[in-house]
Amino acid sequence: MQVHFVIHEAFEAPGAYEDWARSRGHSLSWSRLQAGEPLPTTADQIDLLIVMDGPQSPNTTTQECPHFNAAAECALISQAIAAGKAVIGVCLGAQLMGKALGAAHSHSPEKEIGKFPITLTPAGIAHPLFADFPATLEVGHWHNDMPGLTDDAVVIATSAGCPRQIIEYGPLAYGFQCHMELTPGVVEMLIAASAEELAAGIAHRFVDQPDALRAHDWGEMNETLYGFLDRLSVACSVK
Repeated sequence: MQVHFVIHEAFEAPGAYEDWARSRGHSLSWSRLQAGEPLPTTADQIDLLIVMDGPQSPNTTTQECPHFNAAAECALISQAIAAGKAVIGVCLGAQLMGKALGAAHSHSPEKEIGKFPITLTPAGIAHPLFADFPATLEVGHWHNDMPGLTDDAVVIATSAGCPRQIIEYGPLAYGFQCHMELTPGVVEMLIAASAEELAAGIAHRFVDQPDALRAHDWGEMNETLYGFLDRLSVACSVK
């Protein structure tokens, strides 16, 4: 399987997504946009497209951030979905997926940074790709917005702070507002890049501070993500 990552900033690393792809022997390719690497011109050679998070929003312009072209990313996402490729959007990536399909992102009811539980909806509990998920699972968060919902979107999981944590946009297209890819190394990079945001977040009920972020065990969450990705890869091979 050819897995292609779209990266917006070095500190928004794919973490457990990359670990999974390497451990399963998949081929990896990259668009490290902050380093000047281009987006693919076509999704033809991609089996799984993973669009990661970033401090941008789907409304950020190229004037505001020259290496971020939301329209180009949305076009790639739309092409991949239309071609029957598997697509995962993480946080900003999920919001771009919604936008690519015609659903604008919005602010989440709560800012969430840290490790807090998500709960599967009845649709999530019944979904075969999420069979490895318990009904409630503590996962990583680092967001203030959430993806939009298309008419066909299915909400797979929610949290106390955000009603759109995991969304199915199509049989092989999933938006993860939550950050199940977090590892200790990724968390350290995020902490280093987010001092002002974390300090300002002390007034929010779903924002952990650096010591708490470092103390969390992300292993169970990562393993649960691996189960979903394994099932998704099987679904890709039999589509």
